[in-house]
Amino acid sequence: MLNNLLGAMSEDIAIDLGTANTLIFVPGRGVVLEEPSVIAIKGANGERSVIAVGTKAKQMIGRTPEGVEAIRPMRDGVISDFVAAEEMVRHFIQRAKRRLGFIRPRVIVCVPASSTPVERRAIYESTLAAGARRVIMIEEPVAAAIGAKLPIGEPLGSMVVDIGGGTTDIAVLASGGIVKALSVRCAGNAMDEAIMRHIRRAHSLVIGEANAERMKIEAGTASRINGKAVDVVIRGRDLKNGFPTEVVLRPSDIADALSTPIDTIADAIQRMLEQIPPELASDISDRGVCLTGGGALLHNLDIELALRTGVEFFMAEAPQHSVINGCGIVLANHQTYESFLIRP
Repeated sequence: MLNNLLGAMSEDIAIDLGTANTLIFVPGRGVVLEEPSVIAIKGANGERSVIAVGTKAKQMIGRTPEGVEAIRPMRDGVISDFVAAEEMVRHFIQRAKRRLGFIRPRVIVCVPASSTPVERRAIYESTLAAGARRVIMIEEPVAAAIGAKLPIGEPLGSMVVDIGGGTTDIAVLASGGIVKALSVRCAGNAMDEAIMRHIRRAHSLVIGEANAERMKIEAGTASRINGKAVDVVIRGRDLKNGFPTEVVLRPSDIADALSTPIDTIADAIQRMLEQIPPELASDISDRGVCLTGGGALLHNLDIELALRTGVEFFMAEAPQHSVINGCGIVLANHQTYESFLIRP
């Protein structure tokens, strides 16, 4: 009776607490918040105060004055700064709640497939301390598969590859359960770093992560041959003379830079296919592999992964929202997906 009363006065919410972005889903309202997982903190006299969260904080990366630090509290899908993560999640929850909702919400939050019990406990404690009344967790690739509407309840194998900011989560599901799952700490951020290294090595130019991310979005491609017909101007600091300068890069240059992280993801997919029963491998070969996550939007990634693994790939509808939409479906039908939920 009390739980029903509390539920009527508050809202259940789902949180995709990602390395790059945090998304919040509220039943009946959909995705109500999508912000970068960044918080700007000012330190003075031994005290820390929050001055910006989300988009505004991300704009401050590399541009902060003395005493101010722009922090990414998530690294590789898990919390690296507990205090900053708690403040960030608290801020996002408050923004997502309705004005009339004054009871702390029940929260379902995603965790990487291969996260350790200690890492999962950190996410649980941080979300609880940020204002949740109750916290339930679900593995990211499971949420992605549900959000992509894969038939995971059927006695046939389904495979999902969720490429986020810090991790690529891979899972094979069948008959309403997880057959095998793993996480690779190589995803969107690793692609940005690969672009930065390539430009430094090939052009003696130092650029920041914001510029690398912009290049990936505007002209990034996984295929050197059939890349986007878009050149991009990039500005940075010349290593030889220290002066600001600019170079023009072709999509083929970015494809060369991204070859290594794509190889890492393809190798992980190949290992997964080798470790599952042949019947499931046959199902996946027939039905293809579903790509989700923001990293799946990289131009021609499905084609390049197919060439490297020998299996066809297809992209989910709105892949960047597959995980959070899956969490929303679980919130509305939690009894159906009870076996997938992680309760500390």
